Amino acid sequence: MACKVLVVCGSLVVASADLLRQLAGECDHVVAVDRGLDALLGAGLGCDVYVGDADTVSDEGRALVDAAADFEVERHNPYKDYTDLALALDSVRRRWPGAEVVATCATGGRPDMALSVLGLLAGYADAPVWIEEDEMTARILHQDETWTIENAEGKTFSIISIAPNTEISEHGLEWELDHSPLGLLADTGISNVVRSTTKIQVHTGTAIAYLYK
Repeated sequence: MACKVLVVCGSLVVASADLLRQLAGECDHVVAVDRGLDALLGAGLGCDVYVGDADTVSDEGRALVDAAADFEVERHNPYKDYTDLALALDSVRRRWPGAEVVATCATGGRPDMALSVLGLLAGYADAPVWIEEDEMTARILHQDETWTIENAEGKTFSIISIAPNTEISEHGLEWELDHSPLGLLADTGISNVVRSTTKIQVHTGTAIAYLYK
């Protein structure tokens, strides 16, 4: 059975300690991406693997990386061609093929970095990809993937196409779609409302679906 890996990214907007502890308890392995190590340390947690160039992690975190005593370290030169998250996802693929990924500390801060993070997570098609933050849960859905949402009546739901030629169906919402095209980054699926058990299916393309808590 495939495992589940928590990837703690380096956003300036950090998930709460409670959420980090919850997610770490639900996952089999924890990967810290550069400054993501500080978020884990702030929650009293460690990691299994650190990936990064150590250019944004705190002095305390860098000392732990330098010591490399409590976790494995994949340290990279700051003058590299790939972001730390891209390298971390490659590490997940190598270490735990087919692993489900849960990313956190991923969506806040600089909008250019946040978009890059979404692009990298969308490119991880090996297994389901989730984004967990304090205010929302998101799921990246590739072709033929579905997401069933239960016990969320009244909550806000949005879905956005992040690839050309995306077609989706969504049922159990205030406004439903059936094999409908969703324009790239279009607002068609924004700010819907959950009315009952909801099923989201992507028939072609790729979309990111958000459920707000």
